[in-house]
Amino acid sequence: MNQTRRSKIQTKLRKTVIGTAERPRLSVYRSLNQVYAQLIDDATGKTLASAHSLKSTGSLSVKATEVGTAIAAAAKEKKIKSAVYDRAGFAYSGAVKALCEAARAAGLTI
Repeated sequence: MNQTRRSKIQTKLRKTVIGTAERPRLSVYRSLNQVYAQLIDDATGKTLASAHSLKSTGSLSVKATEVGTAIAAAAKEKKIKSAVYDRAGFAYSGAVKALCEAARAAGLTI
């Protein structure tokens, strides 16, 4: 199977980054124009909360900041205080970093 660089990194990360009900996995996906985030409980395989930037405008970093605050607000509603950050093979810079910092600023412990 021909794997890309990102999928190889993602496979390595999934071995160590595991989400539970108390501390779910904050999974991030970044496309060229949008940013998506999910809080996932790997024990049951269910998504606890999600946020996206489909209705946001501005640069990708601005959209990521909005998604970070939205996912932190959704986590507060579900009474989740901390999460494990899963960057899904993306480099920790730009939109991926902006989302993480915005979630931390909104009160989510990562």
